[in-house]
Amino acid sequence: MRTLLVIFLLGMLAAVGYFAYSAMTVEGDPIPTEGYWALALGAGFSLVVGIGLMVLLFFSSRRGYDEPPHFR
Repeated sequence: MRTLLVIFLLGMLAAVGYFAYSAMTVEGDPIPTEGYWALALGAGFSLVVGIGLMVLLFFSSRRGYDEPPHFR
């Protein structure tokens, strides 16, 4: 069973490597300036959302909001 899993994962790795290589060797126009701006804004927005969610996670954990309710 473990051998089958290793073979499957190596096959997936080979497929990803093939698709990455084929995507990098495509002929065509380079990315325009607007594309780089969109890429930078998307990456920045993703970082802001990720950092904000982690801050909320630690805030709620330290304030005790994640504890189970205590009924009296």
